[in-house]
Amino acid sequence: MSIPFQIRMEENRLLRGNVYVSKNPSKGTLIVCHGFKGFKDWGMFSYIGKALADNLDVVTFNFSYNGVGENLLDFTELDKFAQNTYARELEDLDIIVDAVQNSKLPIEVNSSFLYLLGHSRGAGVCLIYSFDHPEAVQAVVSWNGITNVDLFTREQKEEMKQTGSSFVYNARTKQQMPLNVEILDDMEENKDKYNILERAKSSRTPIVLIQGTKDHDRLIKGSQQLVQNNPDIKWIHILEGNHTFNAVHPFQGTTKPLEQAILETKKFINDIID
Repeated sequence: MSIPFQIRMEENRLLRGNVYVSKNPSKGTLIVCHGFKGFKDWGMFSYIGKALADNLDVVTFNFSYNGVGENLLDFTELDKFAQNTYARELEDLDIIVDAVQNSKLPIEVNSSFLYLLGHSRGAGVCLIYSFDHPEAVQAVVSWNGITNVDLFTREQKEEMKQTGSSFVYNARTKQQMPLNVEILDDMEENKDKYNILERAKSSRTPIVLIQGTKDHDRLIKGSQQLVQNNPDIKWIHILEGNHTFNAVHPFQGTTKPLEQAILETKKFINDIID
C-alpha cells in the first residue's frame, strides 16, 4: 500500500512523496533519495518502494528543487532545477526525517529506527546527512553512489562562473537543463562538510555500497577510495549491473541485477535489526 503526501516548506517549495506501508510488523523506516536528474516515480523507484516494504515502512520523495512538478513525471520546473544545491537537498531530507520522527506523515510509521538509501547523487546526500546526524541514522545504503559532489565538467563550471549559468543535457527528455552558479558557490562554501571521502574516515554508522560491475568507472573508483578510507564500509558488487541496475524509464519490469540489489539491501538492514 502506497500513500501519497505533500509537505509545504515555503510558499513555492513542496516535498511530494509516498509512504509504502510495511507488509509485516514494521521494524523501522527506510527513506529513499533519488539522484541527479532523477525523481521518485522514475523507473525502478516505485517498484523498490514496494519491494523493500517487507518489515520496514518505506518513504520515497522528490527533492523540492529536483525540477519535477505537479504531474510527477516531467521536468516542468527547470528554474528550480537550476538552483538545486546540496544544501537544499540536505534541508529537504531533514524535513522528511522530522516528518518520520514526529508523526507528520499521513500515516504513522515506525520511527524507532531510521535507515537511508540513496541512488547516485542521492547516496552522497544520505552519507553527508549521516555524518551530520550520526545519532539519528542507523545505517546508510548507497546504490551506485557518488563519493565526490562535483558532477560537472570543466567547461560547465567555467561557463557557470563566467555567465552565471550553464546547461546539462538530458538525453531521455531532450532538454537542456540549466545549472546556476549558486550550485558551485554552495559546493565551495561547504567543501569540508561535503568531503565524503574524508568524513567517512571517522564515521561509525554502518554503510554498505551496492554497486553494479558496469557502473560508471569514476563511481567505482570513488567506492574503492571510500572503503580504503574506512574498511568497515561494506562493498557489494552486482554482476552485470549498470548505473540503474539495468532498470529503465518508463519501467519495463524488474531485472536480475535490480533483484540482487534489493536482496542485498534487505540482508544488510536485517543484519542490523537482528
